[in-house]
Amino acid sequence: MTTSVFQKIDALKAKIDGHRPIDAHMLKQVREYFRIGMTYSSNALEGNSLTETETKIVIEDGMTIGGKPVRDHLEALGHSEAYDLLFRLAKKQEITEANIKELHRLFYYRIDAKQAGKYRTKKVIITGTDFIPPAPEKIPALMESFITGLPETRTKHHPVEYAAIIHKELVTVHPFIDGNGRAARLLMNLALLQAGHPVAIIPPILRRDYLNTLDKTHKGDEKQFINFIAGVCYESAKEYLRLLEG
Repeated sequence: MTTSVFQKIDALKAKIDGHRPIDAHMLKQVREYFRIGMTYSSNALEGNSLTETETKIVIEDGMTIGGKPVRDHLEALGHSEAYDLLFRLAKKQEITEANIKELHRLFYYRIDAKQAGKYRTKKVIITGTDFIPPAPEKIPALMESFITGLPETRTKHHPVEYAAIIHKELVTVHPFIDGNGRAARLLMNLALLQAGHPVAIIPPILRRDYLNTLDKTHKGDEKQFINFIAGVCYESAKEYLRLLEG
């Protein structure tokens, strides 16, 4: 299945590339559209209560939503800042350890400035799975190995498969005390942007499939997760093209 989806994604990318250079006004509108969609969906996957419309109001209008937790507002603002960083980092063709830390820091500093962008020093337990993240003292070496292996992983795989793999690997290391899922999705989208693909949005309605296939990667089966990510990348590319063609 995956190969055929990759071919469909490549065909959509070719159509999107046919619109380049994209008019600056249109490009800004499309980026803002995906900013709201990606911020809402990534936060909602982790339990954030803001709706997509409320997320837009918080980010674009700077207004608070009555009855909603302060943290939910801070997560929206932080993710929006990290989204902007993606496009600055995408101008380069490398991913560094500092890049990953900065993506996490921007998302998380309003919530916990002391932990933002810093590796955890405590053990963590993830509910709903029997996966046990590595001990904190192992994280620096694991992250170094992860970063060192990125160029080779990139050359061996389709860009979408590469993005899915590094998402999975970062979650497996689980380097931060909180926000690892969002950091992994930001990292995945950085890889997609660097390869000229649109960002991918994982709809909250697919949360169960997302978590189930991700959990299977911890047991040695990453094919279903790659298929899942390929599917959301395909749908996101279709939406991107729809916006361009109006």
